Amino acid sequence: MPDSPLHLANKGIVSPMWFRKFTRERLKRTGLFRTRSTSSSGTGLRLDRDESGATAVEFAMVSIPFFALVFALLEISLRFFAGQVLETAVSDAARMIRTGQAQALAFDVAAFRTQVCGGVSSLMTCDPDGGGLGGFRVDVRTYADFSSVDLSNPLTGNPGEEVLDESSFAYNMGSGGEIVLVRVFYEWPSVVSFNGTKFGNLGNGNHLLAATAAFRNEPF
Repeated sequence: MPDSPLHLANKGIVSPMWFRKFTRERLKRTGLFRTRSTSSSGTGLRLDRDESGATAVEFAMVSIPFFALVFALLEISLRFFAGQVLETAVSDAARMIRTGQAQALAFDVAAFRTQVCGGVSSLMTCDPDGGGLGGFRVDVRTYADFSSVDLSNPLTGNPGEEVLDESSFAYNMGSGGEIVLVRVFYEWPSVVSFNGTKFGNLGNGNHLLAATAAFRNEPF
């Protein structure tokens, strides 16, 4: 072939260096040419360009914060669901006070806890005595009018060291026509944490769930 690269190289039209580079590129395309380096620098160069295993390393770097976020979302969702269940259970138990059934049955604080526990036993640790982690804390009291009702959480302590203060808790179901505030507190354990910090509003990292019902007793 008069116009082939070899013919042009023999005629001196193209340089031998250009011909060698051209031939090498053609062989690389056909898969017949492989570079091989016997020097240590060549081996290091090939290792630097080796990307096998990069996907596994990238997944390991991303998976830790990803799964931490997933577990945090699951915990927050479960806590929200538990709060709604507690609200329903307290509302049902408070109805017995409002209608006078609890007064007729002479409910004490332990009996009221047991009534609340019947609606949340599938999610929470029921402790009729109210002691220990997971026990219900009950505060039932009467007010002269709705404007004086105090709905703040009874937490005490420095920021980051808050604990539930039960010293002012009472249990007074009232009589017919009186305004009654029922509050039940439950310490929900936190599991997921970031850098040792848990998603709770208590000093021990747990979260205090609160369910409230304010009403006027029926004229029983």
